[in-house]
Amino acid sequence: MNKTALIFKHEFTTLIRRTGFIIMTVAIPLIGLILILGGQIFSGNQGGGGPVEQVKIGYVDQASLITGHQQEGNFDFVAFDSAEAANQALIGKTVSEYIVIPPDYINTGALARFTTERQLEVPGDRLYAIQNFMLDNLLSPTVGAAVIDRVKAPANLSSIILDPVTGLPAENQGGVAAFLLPYLFSILLVMSIFTSSGYLLQGLAEEKENRIMEVLLSSVSARQLITGKVLGLGAAGLAQMAIWLFSARFLANLASANFSAILGSIELSASFVILGLAYFILGYLLFAILLAAIGSIASSMRESQQLAAIFSVLAVSPLWGLVFIIENPQHPVSVFLTIFPFTAPITTMIRVGTAEVPFWQIGLSMMVMAVSIFGFLLLSAKVFRTFLLMTGKTPKIGEILRMLKEA
Repeated sequence: MNKTALIFKHEFTTLIRRTGFIIMTVAIPLIGLILILGGQIFSGNQGGGGPVEQVKIGYVDQASLITGHQQEGNFDFVAFDSAEAANQALIGKTVSEYIVIPPDYINTGALARFTTERQLEVPGDRLYAIQNFMLDNLLSPTVGAAVIDRVKAPANLSSIILDPVTGLPAENQGGVAAFLLPYLFSILLVMSIFTSSGYLLQGLAEEKENRIMEVLLSSVSARQLITGKVLGLGAAGLAQMAIWLFSARFLANLASANFSAILGSIELSASFVILGLAYFILGYLLFAILLAAIGSIASSMRESQQLAAIFSVLAVSPLWGLVFIIENPQHPVSVFLTIFPFTAPITTMIRVGTAEVPFWQIGLSMMVMAVSIFGFLLLSAKVFRTFLLMTGKTPKIGEILRMLKEA
């Protein structure tokens, strides 16, 4: 087994045994499982298997509009001759609340609601029941039940996206469901990238501070060392992503009925998985190579983290403009962020969920990232050889440029 493979095996096995890496790998699926089970318990408590409690709402009809319809779902409306009688019933807890329909209701639409509870606003189910109660009684003398039901829900609107070339329904119909998976995936993507590359940065800084690097470089070349470290930690990150993707499919199948409107229409297609894994590999290699160069230049772990924060900010910056990218997926800024190597992974995954991203943009994005990786690899290899054994203080930019020219 050659030296690069030995370093690869050591870095891979060391990382997957780290407590922090194991916790991160397990925590994401576990949080998803807790949220789903919590939603099932909450919906069970709300919907319940037992009888639904009937709630009584009193009303005083001063406009003589109520024609006899007095039930809306689990809400029963009880008539009172006066506000005083309704108030006594409320104090005596015969009704949970009551409304007064004033004589000028037709002109103003104003209703007065009385309750003993402090509330920021009218609860949604109460407001919906009162509105339907008024609609039923206003329309029922002259309009049929079917028309009244349609007045309550006048537009069950569905939007269908057509292919601009064929005029047929497009394969990707967008919507919240189509966006949710790429959005969550992009967050997991950047977490996995920086978890793996962060361990690379930490390992280099510690080995440099403890002078272990001098012993290592007496046995292997700088190129073998950085190659083995980058590939070993990258393989661990790829395994982490694979576990998250597998658990995501499992958790989606466990989702309860109250999430079916969203989760039921989410499809984890093979092309999406391949695209996500491709951007993970490219993104990891890009940032790992840069962080390796930073780790070799910085004199301590703290300085390494401060310098690495610059690239971390660049990577997550598309999330700051999330609303803009969603609303303007074809804007030149969105296209630029797709092609710019540091922002490409997250931007591309977000755009895939909101619009049809032209193939040439994805191809160009990957090509630019590949070229950037190759260029940074050449530069980082030179930085690695020049500064890895330097200790004491971090060189200034002018010193770095001068020493790179001499190297």
